[in-house]
Amino acid sequence: MKTNFHTHTTFCDGKNTAEEMVLAAIEKNFDVLGFSGHAMYPFSSDWHIGARDIGAYCEEINRLKKAYEGKIQLKLGFEADYIRAVTEPTFSAYDAFSPEYIIGSVHYIQTKEAIFAIDSSLRELKEGIRTHFSGDVKKAVQAYFSTEREMLRKGGFSIIGHADLITKFQEREKLFDEGESWYVNELKATADEIKRAGVIAEINTGAIARGHRTLPYPGETFLSLLRERGVPVIISSDSHSVQSLDTAFGVARAVAQKAGYREILETIF
Repeated sequence: MKTNFHTHTTFCDGKNTAEEMVLAAIEKNFDVLGFSGHAMYPFSSDWHIGARDIGAYCEEINRLKKAYEGKIQLKLGFEADYIRAVTEPTFSAYDAFSPEYIIGSVHYIQTKEAIFAIDSSLRELKEGIRTHFSGDVKKAVQAYFSTEREMLRKGGFSIIGHADLITKFQEREKLFDEGESWYVNELKATADEIKRAGVIAEINTGAIARGHRTLPYPGETFLSLLRERGVPVIISSDSHSVQSLDTAFGVARAVAQKAGYREILETIF
């Protein structure tokens, strides 16, 4: 089977409509396509589905399910953000919309004073670290993984999204050494929580499609730690356009095999 459960459309920050993504997936011989619009219900932002538009998003995906039945299986999901005391990626929070799966993701580092995005741009990441962590990269990275582990302990979702997103710009500018013991300890602690939570870890090729990385998330060390703990993995493109629906799937399979994986989930149902 050829599947992708991490797909964005014009309902959030994607470049193509849901139907355009379906047609492209059929052309690329996908068996299953899962839609995972960015969400932070009951709130929204410029790149999340508007809280008032979530119903329309669900209606459109359900319409497409019927329209393309027999040609491709379509699934309704969300990539839901975790922001402490604001929004959580849980089935209970999205119960009114009956999602079939939820990707839980951390896109922000949160302090007592503010929150800032870690993946929108290298400039914003560096400015956030300078302003809110007095330039201490180590503390900022630890805060990111601490937030992710907090999300995992609360649980209530299906897949953890791009589990080391904090490394998005590392190939462009190395902000810290991923081989240092403190960082590896963060990975080990987070891998333990992923295992305990019983969620699926995605091998995410989205940053490759957008030119930020040459290898997928998670990095080699992190993926090996997940393998040691028996955490199941699934390949996803984190696609924001019809062109990137299956970007670097071969690279993802090779990375998984190098980490010791011999099985990759093709479906989560």
